Amino acid sequence: NQKAVSGADQPEDKKTEEPLGPFFYIGGANGAGLLDVYCKSKGWQRIHDNKREDYILKWCETKCRETYYNFKEGEQLLYQIPNNKLLTTKIGLLSNLREYERVMNKISKTLNPRLLKMEDFFPESYRLDIKDERDAFFEIYEDTQIWICKPTSSNQGRGIFLLKNQEAVDVLQSKLQSIDEDPIYKKLPYKAPQARIVQRYLHRPLLLEGKKFDVRSYLLIACTVPYMLFFGHGYVRLTCINYNLASDDLTTHLTNQYMQKKNPLYSYVKEETVWSMERFNSYVNEKYRLAKGLPKDWVLMAFTKRMKDIMMQCFLAVKSKLDCKLGYFDLIGCDFLIDEDFKVWLLEMNANPALHMNCAVLKDIIPTVVNETLDLALEIFNKIQKGQKILPLELQCHFVMLYNGIAPDGGPRPSKSKTSLASLRNQRSLTESSPHIAQNPPKAMEKPPKRQPNGPSENPLPAPSKARQRTLLPVSHVSIQEAVCLTIPANLYDVWRPLLAQTPRELESFLIPAVLTNNSPCTSSSSLPITEHIIQL
Repeated sequence: NQKAVSGADQPEDKKTEEPLGPFFYIGGANGAGLLDVYCKSKGWQRIHDNKREDYILKWCETKCRETYYNFKEGEQLLYQIPNNKLLTTKIGLLSNLREYERVMNKISKTLNPRLLKMEDFFPESYRLDIKDERDAFFEIYEDTQIWICKPTSSNQGRGIFLLKNQEAVDVLQSKLQSIDEDPIYKKLPYKAPQARIVQRYLHRPLLLEGKKFDVRSYLLIACTVPYMLFFGHGYVRLTCINYNLASDDLTTHLTNQYMQKKNPLYSYVKEETVWSMERFNSYVNEKYRLAKGLPKDWVLMAFTKRMKDIMMQCFLAVKSKLDCKLGYFDLIGCDFLIDEDFKVWLLEMNANPALHMNCAVLKDIIPTVVNETLDLALEIFNKIQKGQKILPLELQCHFVMLYNGIAPDGGPRPSKSKTSLASLRNQRSLTESSPHIAQNPPKAMEKPPKRQPNGPSENPLPAPSKARQRTLLPVSHVSIQEAVCLTIPANLYDVWRPLLAQTPRELESFLIPAVLTNNSPCTSSSSLPITEHIIQL
């Protein structure tokens, strides 16, 4: 009887042992240990089937189309914005920074005082996948110049090589030309072998104890609906051996840990290949402050501000292009170099930055970065789910807010319904403007008074002709409360169209004044969908 009872109890025991969730999934080894500890501390249970869709958090090194297709917006957290390559590939970053600068300069330099000149923070670069650009590079190259050639998507120094003389450049040119002329290659939809950039090598870097270094900082996009961005300090990465411009050893020129591990000296000096920001700040105060006329704590003050400004411009360059859903979040590694004149340069931005802990400094900083990344993403997500005000953030400590797109009253209060999510997106595009714009909308955005039935209005506007009505073009990703028609001359349409894709925060300083000072007529139409922005040519 006891055996029978025991046998009968077994199915019930198994049933009670079934995990109830919430569940989390981790794909890959980068930071997996830290992520596992964090999630289990929340009482969550780990799953190992990548195809399961019942997770609350999914953190993957490699993006998968099915993951984004099956993602439940407003119910799940998913690491990595699907098209973050706009920032995190060499070609993506270069192209978007160029486009943003070109558009902003066409409007007015005086109306954009905070716009950074790309030449002041990004090394001169050329794309090798565009014939005109690579021909331009081969034309301007002078012997003895040093350039660095990088694959667009690789990280950890993979595929990088230096061009140090005319012979090396001629070899590259010949190789690219032979590939171009290959009939099989011409049929390929994506020219993978040429997906590279060449970048002018910064040959006079600031040195620490004779060694080249760069600084890894973090851009955290904790939420995309609304946008919530944060800046986080990282660490300083140094080479194992002293800097020598003439050396062909890449471990002299590339500072990342992946490359430094290839140096035979790494195991002996690895603790000296990573410095904390505090140590770096003290070193600059001691060695360079008086000699270079720097203010005290230049690293933690002026340098930090410059990094923030550069990150912000990079974000604004892609802000209207990133895929945004409630639950998407991202951590991006940003690498900066300081030259001997203390000029700050952005080298690149990296998706899925390394979260390994090879030395004491990394063991201190990486857990802080990982834990607060999840803390902030989760706190913001939960507050939006519950309809609570987002600010203040109780768990914000290491990261500093860089940008927020919430309403002036502390944030929108949506629920998980699809209707509310759509409303949240519409509200985001409206409330990301300044409080002044939000509380006192310009006349160009106000609904005009209805015409009196017995007589014309003071400033009658002619109805658009049928020909004009056929040229109404919708810009689907701009959402405003009512449809507004802006009469724009056809010859200026190409200039204005990219600007109308921006949200009010970027437009408030030049779009509205431009509309008003040019006396562009504005009208509204109740027959048009409220989420369409109409450009009348």
